[in-house]
Amino acid sequence: MDDETKMAAALGSTWTAAHPWDFLSRLTRLGNRMGGSEGERRAAGVVADAFREAGVDDVHEESFEMQAWSRGSSSLSLVDDERAFETVALPYSPSGDVTGELVDVGHGTPDEIDDCDIDGKIAVASTTTPPGGRFVHRMEKFGYAVERGAEAFVFVNHVPGQLPPTGSLTFDEEAVAPAVGVSKESGAWLTDYADEGAVARLTVDAETTDGESQNVVGHVGPDTDEELLVVAHYDAHDIAEGALDNGCGIAVVVTAARILARLDLPVGVRVAAVGCEETGLTGAENLADELDHDAVKAVVNVDGAGRFRDLVAISHTSEATARVAREMAAETRHPVHVKTEPHPFSDQWPFVRAGVPSLQLHSDSGERGRGWGHTHADTRDKVDDRNIREHGMLAAMLVKRLADEDEVPRLDTDELADAFRAEDFETGMRAANLWPADWE
Repeated sequence: MDDETKMAAALGSTWTAAHPWDFLSRLTRLGNRMGGSEGERRAAGVVADAFREAGVDDVHEESFEMQAWSRGSSSLSLVDDERAFETVALPYSPSGDVTGELVDVGHGTPDEIDDCDIDGKIAVASTTTPPGGRFVHRMEKFGYAVERGAEAFVFVNHVPGQLPPTGSLTFDEEAVAPAVGVSKESGAWLTDYADEGAVARLTVDAETTDGESQNVVGHVGPDTDEELLVVAHYDAHDIAEGALDNGCGIAVVVTAARILARLDLPVGVRVAAVGCEETGLTGAENLADELDHDAVKAVVNVDGAGRFRDLVAISHTSEATARVAREMAAETRHPVHVKTEPHPFSDQWPFVRAGVPSLQLHSDSGERGRGWGHTHADTRDKVDDRNIREHGMLAAMLVKRLADEDEVPRLDTDELADAFRAEDFETGMRAANLWPADWE
């Protein structure tokens, strides 16, 4: 049976397969998969079993040390009229009790923060950013606000009816100021109170301790000196099931691995489910430390695929991976939106900054923001598993095409740094302590 026939058979069997939904159900049934938790450890076993069932060879767990954050309680209330608002503490927030004037910093961009006097005060920032520019990440907003003197930080969901958002403040270390998320509805009141100069009290009870997490790694295809890496994180925030972020993504990888295991590949493919993405890309960082970067032909990171209908492929400045994605989209007549701009907020980052070409597979609703992700409502009922099956097929086809490429050129790190500067990342990344030292 030739390659084309094998691919057609594998794709055909995936079209109506039950295993993607069954796997997602086993994973989300665990509930809390926070990095370093017992739930994350159990989830690693579920992923390992799914890899083996898919035909992945040499499946094993690789443990690593990390900083485990435990959520306690949090509160936010006005001092004068005792009005309280529902909050969710943000991971790596320290315990703290801050009383200060509320200051509305809009979207929380550096320019907006610079226009406000936030020294010793509580900064209130939206989860979105102004249209027309690149999306400014929560870590950048928080880092810049505290750098400018904010004593505490409030992150306001910009989507109505979608609850207080969570999300890490730093990468694998306790932050320097307490922070919470609130809903859009609460945020609307807080901005009004900020205009009046109101004073609020923000409290967080939380703990950061030494912990342990694990990656789940396996292999499909031949043993070759050069190999592709397919990666997705399987951890999630503790406030929900993590079905969308990133249960869908790891389900796409399991589905793609099942297809790839049936093909005759020209190079080997390392398949990895990494822990602790949500709390610092720690699993990916440890994986990158273990691998010879020169032996990694390219990285395919599946973070966000399977959530919505159409696939997004982010090439992180690689012309070769962008071309492969466009060619596959044209030949299959499946819409794939290719974006070339880089960002440092997912598991491709430890490899991209070392010059390894990458492709991040994502999907979105067409609006800025996570939707249900990072809230209590990130649950299995939000998932349409037709998207998982289809994106698993497309991911497998992309990996096969990358495997067939004679060469995937490395990224020039000087050009990469210039690309980040061109997207206005430097200020925010420095504030979040993410700007690489060798890019000075």
